[in-house]
Amino acid sequence: MRWRPQDLDRLERAIDEGARVQLSRRGTEYVIQPRELRIEGATEVILAVHPNTGLEMRFPLDEIDGFSVIY
Repeated sequence: MRWRPQDLDRLERAIDEGARVQLSRRGTEYVIQPRELRIEGATEVILAVHPNTGLEMRFPLDEIDGFSVIY
């Protein structure tokens, strides 16, 4: 996925509002609650929590194929 400024704005707004995000990576879809957008080395990473299990997850932005915010 090519991240446009408005995509990053939607992601940052979801983090601020505590909204859930549905994203796809390598053919698998995830529903997560993003907590933070962080830079690790040269890569931006979404740090998130699985809403049902509480499992902490991380998703490099360059590995995400698509996403949408769930309100």
